Amino acid sequence: MDTHAYPVTRTDAEWRARLTPEQYAVMRNHGTERPGSCALLYEKRAGTFFCVGCDQPLFESKLKFESGTGWPSFNDPVPGSIETTVDRSYGMVRTECHCSRCGSHLGHVFEDGPPPTGLRYCINGVALRFEPAA
Repeated sequence: MDTHAYPVTRTDAEWRARLTPEQYAVMRNHGTERPGSCALLYEKRAGTFFCVGCDQPLFESKLKFESGTGWPSFNDPVPGSIETTVDRSYGMVRTECHCSRCGSHLGHVFEDGPPPTGLRYCINGVALRFEPAA
């Protein structure tokens, strides 16, 4: 169980009221949405992607790229917005990424992305809210 204290905390009932059932399954129970199922996968406008759980800015659209995986992928997060932990589920070792403000599960980060970082933040689209640039 995660015992880390986050700046934004909610009761289970508050999370369930704020999130859709799919968002709750992904963000609070470390689930994964079906690949290719989220409209944000195809979002190409300039803007910012925010955490649905607490509205923290997570990724800028200029760092989004098409990875071919079926999930929105980014080179690098907004500084300080993402924390990582080791995920040993499903018989493999991966690096989970979660919101540094509310602890919500977002997806995983892999070391197979394009330059300049070589990273691929593979994010569940249901965990994100997109706001176009003004």
